Amino acid sequence: MKTTGVMQVVDTLETGGAERVAVNIANFLPRGRYRSYMCTTRREGPLEELLAADVGRLRLRRRRRFDAKAIGRMAKFIRTNDIQIVHAHGASLFLAVAASLKARDARVIWHDHFGRCGTEERPAWLYRIATRRVAGVIAVNEMLAEWSRAKLSIPADRVWYVPNFVTAAGGDEMREMRPSLPGNPGARIVCVANFRPQKDHVNLIRAMTIVVRRAPDAHLLLVGQTSDDPHCKAIRAEISAHGLEQSVSFLGQRGDVPEVLRACDIGVLASSSEGLPLSLLEYGAAGLAAVATRVGQCGEVLDEAKAGVLVAPSSPADLAEALVSLLSSAGRRMALGARLRERVASVYGAESAMQRICEVYDSGLTIRARDNGAQRAPMNSSAAKRDVYQHIASPATKGE
Repeated sequence: MKTTGVMQVVDTLETGGAERVAVNIANFLPRGRYRSYMCTTRREGPLEELLAADVGRLRLRRRRRFDAKAIGRMAKFIRTNDIQIVHAHGASLFLAVAASLKARDARVIWHDHFGRCGTEERPAWLYRIATRRVAGVIAVNEMLAEWSRAKLSIPADRVWYVPNFVTAAGGDEMREMRPSLPGNPGARIVCVANFRPQKDHVNLIRAMTIVVRRAPDAHLLLVGQTSDDPHCKAIRAEISAHGLEQSVSFLGQRGDVPEVLRACDIGVLASSSEGLPLSLLEYGAAGLAAVATRVGQCGEVLDEAKAGVLVAPSSPADLAEALVSLLSSAGRRMALGARLRERVASVYGAESAMQRICEVYDSGLTIRARDNGAQRAPMNSSAAKRDVYQHIASPATKGE
């Protein structure tokens, strides 16, 4: 039986949600049907170590927004390895589309992870140019799926909402591992989120000023990639301004997130905007009670508050009340953690998600990208090529 070549395309392998999804898909594709490849367009990262040994690799290491050599190398790799599905995650769409113009037999599937969809509007005209060449769109929440249908005029039967998924992490021996962490058992709150504005760490820090007054032992652990950019500095300044240095710890980027979570008591997300946050699924996989703002698909994941606590975004008082309530009741924490674990295992496991992904691939293989209306230029027109090339990795497409 001939197998289908599928290549995930992502800018980096840093520990972001889109990157983890790309790695999971590359690892879990059924090998009897698919040959799996991974392309990083800019740089590697810690997630590279998690890739299965049989995943083929292409490292472009492009350093410029427009890199004709990188486009040519990707197109050549696609042709040489007979790759039929190019699965582009986030802003890597633009490079993947440009390469597909040179490797015409490849179908591009775009995976839209845009986490700021609730607070920021993207330039639809730019994405309409790129999606002329896509065979389908996978969206991580319903809002993004509707955006593709309404703003990009993608036919409804070529847009799929596919939830993110998590994989089983570690066996019984891993469950016994407990890293040494700040704070005391029973009082550790953990937030796994890279330091981006939409994750609204400032809202969480302000909530912690209330929490520590009512539960002095409470300790917040922040897991995520830090930097010296103005946003990270603003978060640190907020911590200092409220005198929380002894109650908040930065753990940075970790390779043992499942073990960190098992040593904590509550998982929290204070986001102002989300797609479907992978960290919320990881909280469930670890059996943590979770508190999240009602944005994106958080309400769906927490089964509309049956498997966790939902609060309004940008409300430190509501967030603090939810955290204090859980800190004061170990029994409630255990009950909610168990419900979330069961829900994540049944709804957001690898098996069901990969079945949906394979269905998308099958659909993509049966069609060629075609015009979605009279106003779309032909796929092979020089104008379409010029527009795609011109806008690869433009400022409007970076940092999902």
